[in-house]
This record gives sequence, C-alpha cells and structure tokens, in this order.
Amino acid sequence: MKKAFKIIGITLLIILALLLAIPFAFQSQIERIVQRYADNNINAKVEFSSVNLSFIRNFPNAQVDINDLVITNFKPFEDETLATSKNISLTMPLKEVFKTSGDEPMVIKKIYLDETLLTLKKNSLGDVNYDIMKNNKSETDTIPSEGFTFDVQDYSINNSALTYIDESSNTTLYLTRINHSGKGTFSGNVSELDTETETLISLNIDSTNYLDNNTLKLDALIDLDLSNNKYTFKDNQGFINQLPLTFNGYVQQLEDSQMIDITFENPGSSFKDFLAVIPEAYAQNIQDVETTGNFKVNGLIKGEISDNSIPNLDIKINSNNASFKYPDLPKRVENINIDVALKNTTGNSEETYLDINALNFKIEQDVFKASGTLKNLTDNMLVNMDVDGVLNLSNLSKAYPIQMDQDLSGILKAKLNSSFDMNALETNAYNRIKNTGRATITNFTYSSEEMANPIKIANADMTFNPGTVSLNNFNAVSGNSDIAASGTIKNLMGYLLSDKKLQGNFNVVSNQFLVSDFMKANEATKEANTTTNSNKSLNIPDFLDCTIHANAKTVVYDNLNLKNVVGTLVIKDQSAQLNNMTSDIFDGKMSIVGNVSTKEATPTFNINLGADSFDIAQSFTDLDLLKTLAPIAKILDGTFNTNINLKGNLNNSFSPDLQSVSGDAFAEVLTRELNTENSKLLSALESNLKFIDFDQLDLKDLKTNLTFDNGRVNIKPFYIKYKDIDIGIAGSHGFNKDINYDLVFNVPAKYLGSDVNRLIGKINDPEVNKITIPVTANLAGSFTNPKVSTDLSSSVSKLMQQLLEIQKQKLLDQGQDTIKDILGGIVTGNSGNTNQPSDSTAVQTDTIQTNTNTPSTQQTIKNILGGILNKNKQAKDTVNLK
Repeated sequence: MKKAFKIIGITLLIILALLLAIPFAFQSQIERIVQRYADNNINAKVEFSSVNLSFIRNFPNAQVDINDLVITNFKPFEDETLATSKNISLTMPLKEVFKTSGDEPMVIKKIYLDETLLTLKKNSLGDVNYDIMKNNKSETDTIPSEGFTFDVQDYSINNSALTYIDESSNTTLYLTRINHSGKGTFSGNVSELDTETETLISLNIDSTNYLDNNTLKLDALIDLDLSNNKYTFKDNQGFINQLPLTFNGYVQQLEDSQMIDITFENPGSSFKDFLAVIPEAYAQNIQDVETTGNFKVNGLIKGEISDNSIPNLDIKINSNNASFKYPDLPKRVENINIDVALKNTTGNSEETYLDINALNFKIEQDVFKASGTLKNLTDNMLVNMDVDGVLNLSNLSKAYPIQMDQDLSGILKAKLNSSFDMNALETNAYNRIKNTGRATITNFTYSSEEMANPIKIANADMTFNPGTVSLNNFNAVSGNSDIAASGTIKNLMGYLLSDKKLQGNFNVVSNQFLVSDFMKANEATKEANTTTNSNKSLNIPDFLDCTIHANAKTVVYDNLNLKNVVGTLVIKDQSAQLNNMTSDIFDGKMSIVGNVSTKEATPTFNINLGADSFDIAQSFTDLDLLKTLAPIAKILDGTFNTNINLKGNLNNSFSPDLQSVSGDAFAEVLTRELNTENSKLLSALESNLKFIDFDQLDLKDLKTNLTFDNGRVNIKPFYIKYKDIDIGIAGSHGFNKDINYDLVFNVPAKYLGSDVNRLIGKINDPEVNKITIPVTANLAGSFTNPKVSTDLSSSVSKLMQQLLEIQKQKLLDQGQDTIKDILGGIVTGNSGNTNQPSDSTAVQTDTIQTNTNTPSTQQTIKNILGGILNKNKQAKDTVNLK
C-alpha cells in the first residue's frame, strides 16, 4: 500500500512538473498564434509585451495571458491609439494547446479583460477608427480563419473605460469605471446570458451636457437567438443614479441596420424617484428627504436604427402637485408640476422634439413657471420658451443642498418669451433671436474670493427686444464705490447658452470709483506689507466684447485722485482700448489714449499720456512714473506740460514694471521758481561752483526731450540761463536713481575770482570783459548721494594765461605807438627842417645821452620792431574750451 501511495505521489509530482514545464515549450507557439491572428485579421498595428501560458491557474483548462496590449490605427487615424489593455486572459480546454497543426484555430471558453481603455471615433467625413477587421474570406474559401474561434460561456471587463467621439454630430460619450460580467447557458442556437453592469456615464451633445458622471447600473437576463441575431430582455432592472427602471423588449441585428422595441418605466411613483435622477453629489441623502406627490417615467423606443433613421420615441415624465423638504434645510419646495415629453413619430432624427408643457414650483410665496418646446434636437435646435415668475435667490440654498461658490441674495422677477435657433446664437444672427418681455433683479449681492468686496446691486432692469436686450438701469455699490449704468446688450442668450462673448454698449456713471474695491491683495503682497493692492489672477474678462462710455466724478487709483474722468473704453479679446479719456489731476488736465492687454501671461500696455498745466511738485511726488523719469523735477515750483509715449509690462498691481518700460517724452516747464532746499544734488553743485546761485535760475521757455529704455532715462541736450551764464545739460539716469550727467557753464571771466578781476582791471579794455570760458561739471553717484567733479581750476588757469598774453600784447601795442612817435621825430629832424631851432636838437640829444639807464635809440627800435615782427595774434574775446 505504501508503495502504491508512493507511486501515486511520484506520478502526481511528475504531472505537476509537466504542467509547470510544458507551458514554456508551448509559449512561443502561443505568441506566434496571437501575432498571426492579429496580422491576418486586424487592419491596425498590434503590440504586446508578452504572452504567458499556464496549465495550473484554471486546471483542467489552459490559460493564456496577453500583457500590455496596444492597438494603434492606420490612416486616416494614423498613430492614434484605439485600445490599450493591461491584461487579457483567455481560457481554453487543454486539448486546444496540443493541436498538432499551427493553422488550426483554438476554441476560447472564457475571456477576462482588466484595465482596458477603448477610444471609438468618427470624424467629420464619416470615417470610423474601429472598423479594423479584415475581410479575408472569399466566396470559394472554406478554410476557417487562423487563430481563435469563440465559444464563450463566461467573460468579464474590469476597471475599464470607453470613450466615443462623433465629430460629425459633436457628440461625446464617456463610460468610466466599467465593471461588466456575463455568464451564459448555451444550447444550440438559443441561449441565455446573465449580465451585470455598473459604470459612470457622461453625455454631451452639441456643447450641451445631458449626463455628468451619472451612475448607471444594469442587471439583465438576455435571451440570445444567435441564428436570427435577436436579443430579448427578460426580468431586467437598471438604475440611473438611484432611479430604478424596469424594461423589456428586444434588439435585433439586421444586415445593414438594427430593430429595437423596448418599453421602460420606474416601478414606483414617489416623487423621491425624481430626486434620484439628480447626481448624488447634489441630491445627497435622498432617503431622509420628505416628499409628497407622484413622479412617473415611462417610455417607448420602437423602430429601425440605420444611417437614415432612428426609432420612434415617446418618453414621458410627469409629476403633479409634488413637494420635497430636506431635513436640515428650513425651506420647502412645493406645488411642483412637471409635464415633459420627448417624442419622435417619423423616424427622422431632425424631427425629435422636447415638449415642456409645465415646469412649475413654489418656494414660500414665490411662484416660478416655465414652458416651451425644443425642436430639431440633433441639428440646429429650435427653442421657444416662456418664463413667468418670482424667485428669491437666497431661498435656493435654503431649500436645496446646492453647493455654491458664493452666497446669493436678491429678488429675481421675469416675464419673457425667447424664440431662437442655436445657429443664430453661433453666428450672431440677431434677426432670428426673438426675445420679448422684462426681467428685474433687486437687492442682489454677489461675492467672490477673488474680489475685495461684494457687489451689491440695488436694482437692475432689463427689457428684452428682438435681437437686443436694453439695460434700462443698473445701480450698484462695492466697498466705497458706486456704479450706475444703462445700455444695450446684443447677444445675452448667446452668452448664457453657448460660449459666445457678451457684446454690448454701455454708459457708466460713478460719483466715486475706488480701483482697490475691485482688486484683492494676494498673500505674498500682504506679507510684504505693500500699500498697493495686487491680484495674482487679475485679468480683463475674456467673455467681454463691449464699449463703455465712462463718466466718473472721482476715481481713486493707489494714491492718485482723478477728478471728472470722462472717456471711452473698448474691451475685446482680453484687451482694453482707452479712447479720448481725460481727467483733472494735479491742478491740471490729463489725457490718455492707449491699450492694456492681459491676453498673455504678463499684462502689457502701450499708451500716450498727455499732461496740461500739471502742478510740478505734487505730480512728481505722487506719480511714480514721473518720479522715475525726472526725479530732479520735484524741486521746481510751478506747472508744466508733457506728452509721454510709453509701453511695457504691468505688474500684479496693474502698475508699470519700470524695468520693462520704453518710450519717449517731451516736457515744457511753465515756471521760473526753484526750491533747492532739499536737493542734495544742487547743494553739491553750488559747493563746487561758487559763481552760481540756483535759486536765481531763469527757467523761461524750458523744454526738453527724453527717451527711456532698458531701465535708463536719456536726456537730450537742453539749455537754461543764469544771469549772463548759459548752461547746457545732457546725460542719463537709471530707474535705480544712479546718475551720469554733464553740465557745461559758459562763464564770463568776471565771475572767476579777484585775481582774474584785478588782471582785467589792469588791461582796462571793455572787450576783455566779454571773454567767457566753458566750465564742465560731471554728476555721478545717485540723486541722494551725488558726486560732483569739475574742471573749474584748469579753466581758470587757462584764462589767467590768456589774460596775461592779452596784457603783454597790449603793452607791445603801446610800445609800437611810442616808436612811431620817436621815428616820426627822427624822420622830421633829418628832413632838413630849417625852421626848427638848432639848439632844440642839441637839447634832445643831450637828454638821451645823459639817460644812462635807457637803451640806445637803435636798441629800442630793434626791440620794438622784434616784438612787432614776432608778436602773436590778438586773442579772441570768447574762449571755447570744448
């Protein structure tokens, strides 16, 4: 007996070893079969990482695992992924593996798919990416296709997803978290399949969201008539979210179409079934909701599905005098009446319509009613709706557990009719948009985390006209700001029902408008303790396409107070164009023309700023831009005009980023007074140049041009006057306040000290008083810590040399006159003038001879003539050193 058990044990071990070892011998054959099947039957690129064979996992059957499958389309969807699967497991009888011919198909009994992602697509031309099976069989071909044949009795799809995209109808269907399984009892041509399905479904048709992650469950027992391709539903129940539906009928596959005949209804009739349709995230715990009244859904889908037709539809939703109340909320919604039907009686998809006979409810004393029709649902939908009612917006969150980004309050009253087609909204065909009626809202409050203060709308009144909406009045406050507006809105329905921009023309009036009331500082700004409000997400809204004519008595921006602001603002494509905007500021007038854009990540601006009679001290103290362009100007008392062209980037506070600014400016100073007490720069200049008093500068007709770029301001040469001293100024300074300027003073000689004046007195020549020399001063360092260097000493030294030369020349000129007198006497004596007494010549001769310290007449003449022959040219009156 022991020997028998031993033999049995050894045999089992051998069998087990064979079951473990044989798959390695057959694995390569299985891989070839899988790849050959794909190549011969699928018109797409099929790849997988490995194929594994096991005799143990499903013994006595064999299991084949295909890992990391990827199917990629050829043209016209080239390189697009049709399907991926982490694992596909196929189960077959053991004998299928040992078939002697590699060309014999293997019979598959079970299929399991894990984490399979399938993307089905139909493009605008009608091509589909899932028609990838090759038609390999000809009329005379009797040999079965190579690879596999299927006799599946058990299958499952786990943790998978399906996406369907139809570009021709602008339809998308998403099924996520798919878990589906089926088991069958197969006998001949009639079999029975028991299935369970659970998934999340989302459906969008032409930009309208009909289902959004709704839970879909289906437990279906299906009769399979394989010979007639007919599938009949027996004992079936499904769930949309928590709404149960029972249905019966059949679906039959014909040669080029399908026949469908299905009826369904909710088995109960409680209004709680209606709440069950709403996604659970919004409806929340409906089991605790108190409801009254009934709710019934029933429908019929019957007819042929083909390229040219759809089944007839008759789906009805009804509820009469229903109500509901959530236990944790104070308000009840009552008098709910719903009468809605989706119908198609012709099989033509364009003639499908939704008939809303009644959609009414009441909260406290506020009654809201709606009715209408939606026709041509699958093409250019035609809408005709009537709305009549009153709604207290604050009651919405008190009656229904809706999650809102902000609290709503206010009373909405509306009585209007709207008739349009969706294509008219898309093409702005206002003549086909018929709106009539009126809507008002009072005491409405809107708040957001992105706003510093809530907007409180006291009242807004709109009249709906064909093609336009008239904003009769609008009055609101936010913080300390007030706004009153009126105007015309062109496409309100296009904005509300599609992705169109809000177009309009508005007149806006404000007594006081504080920009800070509409901007919120971010955390970084708060931590930095800056005084300028900042908003990291501040943008010009993309949905606006409008013109605003503004008139504001006071606009406060940062530390600027603008009075009587008037102008036009054109907003489009996240840009604001300012036209003819004027304001009173700094006791003068400012004009602005330009553009601000937030379309890119960094906002930009390009504007022309004009200033007329600005108070210099005030404007150069309060306006950062002017302080940066000309810091020295704040010492001026008076007014100035300027015109500045500039462009660059804006920072988070919507102020110019000075390091990015470039442009040019022209300024004209209308003043003759200078306040130098607090100017370290002028004090440093005065200490180096004793001949000038800056308080007495003549600033009449002062004009200058400047350019700025790369963080520097370049001043083109301009000229001012101090008494009879001309001063030329040029150079540049940085936005960081460093300076590099050259000043040239054309200084008369009389201002250059006592030594110079004494020498001028000795020369005693009026023309010498007209001599001027250039004195250059270089300014470096910064405005708060200037460094001054001049060439005053060298200029004075050169002037002294020049004056000495002039004096020498004057002495030589005086010597020439003396020689002339002497020569005149000599010539006269030698002329034989007998009228002159002979003793006078004797006396003169005696005088010359007796003056032993005086050169002889010949030597004197020689020296003078030498001086005359070698003298330099007389110096010019004015000296220019540079």
